[in-house]
Amino acid sequence: MTEVGGSIHRPLRGGSASSPALVERLRDLPPDRVRDLLGESEEAGSRIVRRLVDEWAERTNRFDRPGEALFGAWMAGRLVGVCGLNIDPYARDAGVGRVRHLYVLTSLRRHGVGRQLVMHVIEAARDRFESLRLRTNNPAAARLYEILGFRARADAGDYTHVMDLERRPSCAR
Repeated sequence: MTEVGGSIHRPLRGGSASSPALVERLRDLPPDRVRDLLGESEEAGSRIVRRLVDEWAERTNRFDRPGEALFGAWMAGRLVGVCGLNIDPYARDAGVGRVRHLYVLTSLRRHGVGRQLVMHVIEAARDRFESLRLRTNNPAAARLYEILGFRARADAGDYTHVMDLERRPSCAR
């Protein structure tokens, strides 16, 4: 067991087709934990993980505003993917969320890890947002989002996909 972001993490011994990784909310982003993701993404010419790491270090995006979250996927004690949820900075509506920084190690793509991460983001978003937006220029990522229920929007300048959410009824206290 290791401590990750203030919670106890039990590394996976295996996984299954439906749940290949343990996905949990990250409350910290230690450089040694994100090293593999950062190195691979930069080697591939992607800035997704670099922006995540830089924004975290600069404290410009810690996924800590109401409704926001950053999720990590773990396999055998290794961080193998990340995906975040922010209030959409391009929308003039606090009821619009944005999927941010989805990245999964290349060797684990097409094995359900990205799907797990995005599903966690969607579920977290239902508590706070009426819709989710995102921008991608990656055809494989676009297919994943569309399979999960996002609609492609070629006419929207600051996003390529949108999902309308049904908010869960709030619990009476």
